[in-house]
Amino acid sequence: MAVATPATQVGRTSAVAVLWRSNIGKKAVMAATGLFMLLFLIAHMLGNLKIFFGREEFDSYAHWLRTIGSPVLHNAWFLWISRFVLLACVVLHAVSAYQLSRRDLKARPAKYAHRLRPTASYATNTMRFGGIILGLFIIYHILDLTALVANPNGVEGAAYDNVVADFSHWYIALVYIVAMLALCLHISHGFWSAARTLGAVSSATKATAYKTTAIVLGVVITLGFISVPIAVLSGLVD
Repeated sequence: MAVATPATQVGRTSAVAVLWRSNIGKKAVMAATGLFMLLFLIAHMLGNLKIFFGREEFDSYAHWLRTIGSPVLHNAWFLWISRFVLLACVVLHAVSAYQLSRRDLKARPAKYAHRLRPTASYATNTMRFGGIILGLFIIYHILDLTALVANPNGVEGAAYDNVVADFSHWYIALVYIVAMLALCLHISHGFWSAARTLGAVSSATKATAYKTTAIVLGVVITLGFISVPIAVLSGLVD
């Protein structure tokens, strides 16, 4: 069995560093982390929809999340591991996007005559600002429903009541809905961009299929998320 020498290990490390410094490497990182976060969003949305089955069902689901991996993992360890992995994905995704954006600006020192690029979609032009909105929302969301320091109810283990207390305030619901609309645009453009980066788009037919899938994913996930605050505000969930 061959044993890697220090020189080989350095070579591998250098290869990873070279890949990370390249535009292709950063786009690949963005695509991979974006797809991972997309899977998380789908699971998170489906979990959120359990609130329509009542307090007991929703609180039981929240409790179950803390017991995943038991008895191998201690209480809530799976959640914390997931949070750290997601945080790493968010950071890598954001850093890659920022550095690629800076490189794009440096490669094009002369500004466009119009603020928006005429050949780009609205989603493309707002990806940067949508990403900032989502980043700020993630921080608030953690303080609200994870740390519970920004939640009007803020009771550990009372997931249903914490969500209802949040969205009973129209301004909190509005912030949430605006963030989810930004998420819709981000997913719609991001999924399509990731498919191209990973080489999945090889024909016009596949391009149309991926564009349609991207739009459907963005709309379905967004509607799933915003259905909760709308249901609370309308009194369907109380």
